[in-house]
Amino acid sequence: MVSDFVLFGVLPYVAMVLFLVVTVQRYRQSKFSYSSLSSQFLENKQHFWSSVPFHYGILAVLGGHLVGFLLPDAILGWNAVPWRLFLLEATGLSLGLLTVAGLVMIVVRRLSSSRVRRVSTIADWIVYVMLLIQVVSGVLVAYFHGWGSSWFASSASPWLWSLVTLSPDISYVAPLPLLVKLHIVNAFVLIAFFPFTRLVHVLVIPNMYLWRKPQVVIWNRGGPAARGGGR
Repeated sequence: MVSDFVLFGVLPYVAMVLFLVVTVQRYRQSKFSYSSLSSQFLENKQHFWSSVPFHYGILAVLGGHLVGFLLPDAILGWNAVPWRLFLLEATGLSLGLLTVAGLVMIVVRRLSSSRVRRVSTIADWIVYVMLLIQVVSGVLVAYFHGWGSSWFASSASPWLWSLVTLSPDISYVAPLPLLVKLHIVNAFVLIAFFPFTRLVHVLVIPNMYLWRKPQVVIWNRGGPAARGGGR
């Protein structure tokens, strides 16, 4: 079908070109906009309990997708033993639910805190809607179309590799259920919209903290000001 070719043979390239071109151009023209614009100082308690589950969950889920893309044969080999297949599927579903819970709490925080709501932009809300569609559809796919790790390795991975080799073969994904197609299409729409949002902060993670020497900070509670001797 023409629609399948547009969605799975054209859209991925459009999304990646937008991602690369706009990301680079934005960094060259306004590198200081590469920030999450954290609102943690406005409301910290709920921020912790929403942000931490979401970030750990989404990173683990993305890591699982990456392994399925790079090592499909290893995934299929692992899944050849039933208990290992069950373990992988249960782990993936649990991480998906953790991601959904964290994202829902993030949205609730944005809506319930007037200070946080005031600093939220239209782009933020568009991103949250797309992220909700992505993670909820992913959980629904895992629930209604089981053994996703196996059919991802046997269908989605070959299709993604066909995109990499510039010879898109949509026959791998055309027969997939509509819910799976929604999950895939929304992922590429999110990639295309990525460089226009604060999500770009993930590209400039402060990796230097991994090897920077420890710093000792001393809180001087007994200084002159504390004893009343300050001017």
